[in-house]
Amino acid sequence: MSRSTDRSLEQTSDTSGRAPDRTSVYREYIKDVRVLEIESAEEDLRYRFEAPNHPGLTFETPEKATLYADVYFDTNGFREAGTGEIGIPPAIVQSGMDVIAAYMLAQPETSKDWVASFFGSTHEELDTYVSWVRTRAEEVRRAARDEGIE
Repeated sequence: MSRSTDRSLEQTSDTSGRAPDRTSVYREYIKDVRVLEIESAEEDLRYRFEAPNHPGLTFETPEKATLYADVYFDTNGFREAGTGEIGIPPAIVQSGMDVIAAYMLAQPETSKDWVASFFGSTHEELDTYVSWVRTRAEEVRRAARDEGIE
């Protein structure tokens, strides 16, 4: 499992007159990768994936945000720049169907039904793909920690 951290909240400054967002670390990983929980008076809770050299991405659920993080680790990082609105990064495509399915499931606008239809798969098959990706990602993080990489 990835390391959970202190969930103490910090407030972000805002000059618009609205209540500031409150941000806490939902999950912290190695190599300065993390998922933040963002609480706002105007919106539901959101979850933001952040990593060095990555523009970040915001999700509606922690499941999608952490799945995205697992795909990120399973592929040793990837860049979405230049893939367009609905493109899939080459590092994802080269990693196999399970990683592609997990990546698609992690996208903010896709549903499990849509991905299952796209692949001609069942929800159970998708769950298996996701479990493989999550397991490999945890193995990558564990091996890195064992070698002293934080």
